[in-house]
Amino acid sequence: MRLWRKLHCLVTSKPLKNHFTLFKLSPVFNIDTVALEKNYRTIQSASHPDRFVSATPAEKLQSMQLATLANEAYQTLKNPASRAQYLLSLQGIDATDEANTSMPADFLMQQMEWREALEDLKAANDVDGLENLLDDMQSDATTLSDDLATLLDEQNDLSSATDATRKLIFIDKVCADILKAIERLES
Repeated sequence: MRLWRKLHCLVTSKPLKNHFTLFKLSPVFNIDTVALEKNYRTIQSASHPDRFVSATPAEKLQSMQLATLANEAYQTLKNPASRAQYLLSLQGIDATDEANTSMPADFLMQQMEWREALEDLKAANDVDGLENLLDDMQSDATTLSDDLATLLDEQNDLSSATDATRKLIFIDKVCADILKAIERLES
């Protein structure tokens, strides 16, 4: 319960500035993923319902709220696209703002090619082709993540980081669609 009291104080005594504060991480793109995982597990363990069987209803509620907050923060920070989007939001920038739809022409063409390839491969029931497309896109996502580490952590180039984040979000969506298509074809 001592750990719970420390976490409780962290959450209730002062407002959390951001998800990074909850996990005792610096607010940077290139985070220590081992520390993120470790601190997340610590919070989950300390706020687990089994620890609060005989607690007051208020303590049970606070435990549940902390676990929920930790889950949300962890999901945000572990994914590069959502982490970049969150970092930009801390600077007052909405990377997915509908008013900002401009993208470089070459990336728009690449989007169309990926979507067409996805549809063609699904129609052909080509799991190997889908897996190759997924590998290519994940490689592009890794490159964008590396770029974001430089743009956000070293250069503080928020405009370019916003563009890279939007690209990464798109790639993540297409990758999720590819995974769904592979799952459907394999079942």
